[in-house]
Amino acid sequence: MLKKARYQNKIELLQGTLDLLILQTLQWGPQHGYGISQQIRTNSGEVLQVDTGSLYPALHRLERQKAIKSEWKVSENNQQVKVYRLTANGKKQLADERSRWEQLSEGIERALNPQKLEGEA
Repeated sequence: MLKKARYQNKIELLQGTLDLLILQTLQWGPQHGYGISQQIRTNSGEVLQVDTGSLYPALHRLERQKAIKSEWKVSENNQQVKVYRLTANGKKQLADERSRWEQLSEGIERALNPQKLEGEA
């Protein structure tokens, strides 16, 4: 029962939305995996929390698609970390995915508030 309650407030990301969030985060500069998840959490006002079980498969998928590249670096804590950065292909993919997201969110807004649109006509 406790486990079920824990997930009631969890917001599931739509398929592909995590890729969009990762690409947008990397638009602001190279970052390691933990940094990406923290930035998504912070920028969403603590609403979105990306766990490692979702983040790393998405990073690997984006790397296979050549949207991002990675390299090993030494962190400020003197530990080896894999740092990801956006590629030219990733910048194009980000623009395409942002456009699709804007269309989707506009469609959802229209479906939820059809009376709002009637007043605009």
